[in-house]
Amino acid sequence: MKPLSACLALVVACAALGCAKYAAKPLDQTDHVLTEGDRERVRVAASELHHPILKPVQLDLSKGLSPDEVAVLAVVMNPDLQAERDQRAISQAQLVQAGLLPNFQLTGSLDFPYDSSPPDNHIAYGLGLQWDINALITRNARQLSAKEDAQSVELDIAWKEWQTAQAAKTSAYNVLALEGGLRIAREIREQLDENLRIVQKAVDNHQKTLLDLSAAESASSDAIEAEVGQERELRRERLQLNQSLGLSADAELKLRDVELPSHFASPPVHDLIANLDHRRLDLVALRHGYQSQEAIVRTAILGQFPKLSLGPELARDTTAIKTIGVGLTLDLPIFDHNQAAIAQEEATRQKLYDEYSSRRIAARSEIELAALEVGSINKQISAAEASIASLQRLTQTYEKALAQGNTDIVSYYSARSDLAKKQIDLTKLKQELVQQWIALELASGEFLPLNAGSAATQASDDGKAR
Repeated sequence: MKPLSACLALVVACAALGCAKYAAKPLDQTDHVLTEGDRERVRVAASELHHPILKPVQLDLSKGLSPDEVAVLAVVMNPDLQAERDQRAISQAQLVQAGLLPNFQLTGSLDFPYDSSPPDNHIAYGLGLQWDINALITRNARQLSAKEDAQSVELDIAWKEWQTAQAAKTSAYNVLALEGGLRIAREIREQLDENLRIVQKAVDNHQKTLLDLSAAESASSDAIEAEVGQERELRRERLQLNQSLGLSADAELKLRDVELPSHFASPPVHDLIANLDHRRLDLVALRHGYQSQEAIVRTAILGQFPKLSLGPELARDTTAIKTIGVGLTLDLPIFDHNQAAIAQEEATRQKLYDEYSSRRIAARSEIELAALEVGSINKQISAAEASIASLQRLTQTYEKALAQGNTDIVSYYSARSDLAKKQIDLTKLKQELVQQWIALELASGEFLPLNAGSAATQASDDGKAR
């Protein structure tokens, strides 16, 4: 019985050495706020950022952030991204698992004699140590699959970080555009409120008619409505920006005031599409994922080989005769020769193949559509700027004519209202231009510099690192 006791003791010792200890991790149910300690942590993380596209920046939250700095801040702080990054640990664990060889299997048996007499009354036992030979056959393919999958996960995380950064950048520009529109709406409302008081006083003095007063009241009411609408949109965009940064709804994030671009010279579509497969992170991630699946298909095909286990055996029969030999276990692949697993993995490979092809086509379409929108908005902005210049001259003419009594006040307020609406429409067009520019960046998978005198140039002059 000594060999059996020794083997059992060895198994217990090995199991005890390799056991992991359990540690509870309670859920955190506290709301996240940007404390002073967090500010320093965020600043360091932003300055040490490692990303294929995004560059590290030096953040100073007290001086306000540019839209590009907000993009980096979102990558550092967004809670959804932290959950995505946890996938790295999972893929690394899978990589380790792919390189591990299977454990040895210890088999044992005891046979108790009965109705027997010496010398045939010894307790018989058998000990065997077996090892799965098939693990060696598939090991290289499994390791290759795990390595490619780890690369795919890393690039997929980088792609989601890029998407999150661009979404936060868009929100920052939207906030700046809406703040500009709100300033215009508030200025017009204040002017029309003042005009309403003047007209009311003139009516009281019988210098203006009730028709003049009605026109002034209508114009003032329209201005108030426009201001309230801008405030509502701004609050909604602020909430969305805070959400992308993982901040509470009432958190105040100071943004640096930058000038919205009035024109964007989009690179030729051909240049944006060229080398797209090797530049857009999601496409590169899909290629690595496809190569991982190729290795999985190969593993499944290698799994057709019959399962073979081999190892030494030690035994003693009831007559106390001891033997040493070799044990062999071999599956007979009569019914199951891994055909189901092979079919499943080949179908998965075909799915990834089609998904990659579809994503390539969609990426090209996104680039073409965004470039087309940029060109169209450029023309709209140019027409709107010309229209605003014309309306400004018209408003000035009406103002002079009204002072001389050569026109009615209704025409004057109508011209002023048209001018205010055009100015707000121009701000919205610039906002749309920025959105399409960022969409073009996202679709092409690279930074696209704005033209000179644009928001990007202004932010660069303020010391911002792209």
